[in-house]
Amino acid sequence: MEWTGARYADTPTVAVRRGIEASPERVWELVTDIALMPRLSDELQSVQWLGGTTAPAVGARFVGRSRHDAFGEWETTSYVVECTAPRVFAWAVSDPERPSAVWRFTLEARDDGTTDLTQWMRLGPGRSGLSFAIDRMPEKEQKIVFVRMREFERNIGATLDALKAIAEGAGER
Repeated sequence: MEWTGARYADTPTVAVRRGIEASPERVWELVTDIALMPRLSDELQSVQWLGGTTAPAVGARFVGRSRHDAFGEWETTSYVVECTAPRVFAWAVSDPERPSAVWRFTLEARDDGTTDLTQWMRLGPGRSGLSFAIDRMPEKEQKIVFVRMREFERNIGATLDALKAIAEGAGER
């Protein structure tokens, strides 16, 4: 990730893509398994569906619990805002109208039956834990945003690598 000088209000984004030697249906099964995600993340500790939901659908909610050395521990409720099997799974964090972040998996089928998987995220426009760090050090806002977005990029890459290994049969599910 290159320095952009982005501020929080700019709603910066990051996207990472991987080619996966598995069908979109197999990859879809993995990216929509929210219980799998904490095993692939250093930050995300647990996730569970709310309100009796057991599978992704637009409007479904889930709670995630996370931990970060600099930010501590927190819990958020996310709302599925897009769910088109086996192509797009997206959720808004905290408030679907003004989310603190939006996350999206996009699956593209290749002619050979394999999949290009992209994980994308956008910070803001709603306030998040990062907002409190910016409030304390407004003169460092651009650096705070840059460091966090670079961290998201690195973590997304690790998640996609783990998903790739599982989908291709080299990783444990």
